Amino acid sequence: RIWSPRSCLVSKFRNVYGKVANREQSFEGIPITKNVHDNHFFCAVNSKFVAVVTESAGGDANLLLSPYQSGRLDSHYPKVCASCSEDASVRIWEIPEGGLRRNMMEAVLELYGHSRRVGLIEWHPTSSGILFSAGYDYKILIWNLEIGEPVKMIDCHTDVILSMSFNTDGSLLATSCKDKKMRIIEPRSGTVLQQASCKNHRVNRVVFLGNMKRLLTTGVSRWNTREIALWDQDLSMPIVEEDIDGLSGLLFPFYDADTHMLYLAGKGDGNIRYFEITTEKPYLQYLMEFPIPNSHGLDVGACEGLIEPISMIVPRRSDTYQEDIYPMTAGTEPALSASEWLSGINRGKRTARVYASQTSTCSLILHFGKENAAMQHNPASPVGFLLLMSLKDSYRRPNQLVFKAPVKEKKSVVVNGIDLLENVPPRTENELLRMFFRQQDELRRLKEELTSKDVRIRQLELELNNLKNVSPNNV
Repeated sequence: RIWSPRSCLVSKFRNVYGKVANREQSFEGIPITKNVHDNHFFCAVNSKFVAVVTESAGGDANLLLSPYQSGRLDSHYPKVCASCSEDASVRIWEIPEGGLRRNMMEAVLELYGHSRRVGLIEWHPTSSGILFSAGYDYKILIWNLEIGEPVKMIDCHTDVILSMSFNTDGSLLATSCKDKKMRIIEPRSGTVLQQASCKNHRVNRVVFLGNMKRLLTTGVSRWNTREIALWDQDLSMPIVEEDIDGLSGLLFPFYDADTHMLYLAGKGDGNIRYFEITTEKPYLQYLMEFPIPNSHGLDVGACEGLIEPISMIVPRRSDTYQEDIYPMTAGTEPALSASEWLSGINRGKRTARVYASQTSTCSLILHFGKENAAMQHNPASPVGFLLLMSLKDSYRRPNQLVFKAPVKEKKSVVVNGIDLLENVPPRTENELLRMFFRQQDELRRLKEELTSKDVRIRQLELELNNLKNVSPNNV
């Protein structure tokens, strides 16, 4: 496609360019995992930590890094040890203020409710203690972390859920599904408000575009080319469809609601494209692309990984603070409590001013062989998730005792009349054997009870026949 230069003359970001940080400001020696599902991230960022899923003996582990402490990592750097999402669990970890000093083995809360592996989790954007999880059982569970239990189950999907995205105040949830449908859901009631069948544009990922009441999707066209599409909130038909290229890797959209810039990156791509989204035609303005640096000097055979910060710079003649580039942004304090949101209250994010000392906006590029993924980092906004780990700023536990209620207690979790814990799979071989023998004992007990009831039924039938055969004179 030939992009017209006239389409981006009005944009103040038309000359934005990327600058790779020095080697001393990068993270080296990170064994990035190769087991992440192709539709998920293996990196997450918030204002305090960078989290990466790494290779580890006996399963993957999550590595937590401070963005202000770079360099080569020691092989014994502390990790958050967690099992993969295949155990159908979601685990909540409380990271110390100063970061990890030793390996974390015990989660403060383990959430069980899905009958199959958990593929996605998303924090609610404005409420504290509300977490959404989507599993391969085609269900979305809403967890209230103040009580450690699910409060709602959304059961409207017929296949695996590929992505989830909230609007600005968290009153709407958009999902893309493997059944080739895109849905907009009212999360508290589980009602599907809008639905689109995407046969010509097979949607992989969907993202709400801030408060513009529009959505953007990445997917594959009928000609098997990668493309993006812009939708109104009614999902009647795409406003704009743009072909990107003919590569096969998934496109990951990262949207900055403050600057209205969209970054597109994909595994195996050699560049990151960025666009500006406007409310007027042409709606989607191509700006430029940043070529990803080659991974020279990496020992791929030794599973050596590199994280390079890339600053996105808008050239200006003046060195003073440019307020138009750094508008009010989302703060780290939640606008609602979990109980307020569940009661039906909607409230937008609390905003904060970005000052000159906080104006480093960057992207993170993860190199592992030929696979690359980009994660945009806004230093003042919480970022959502990779696999079983999501970073949430400023979450405070309201009661220390609430999170000590372990899942090991034999209690039922009933949502919509369904006990979610009755089909929780065993996590170890010993648990499988115990469950097997327990079921054998239960079957034996039920058979004995059924036999005794059959005997009692025959006795009552005989007594009834005897009563019928007795003549009235003998009564």
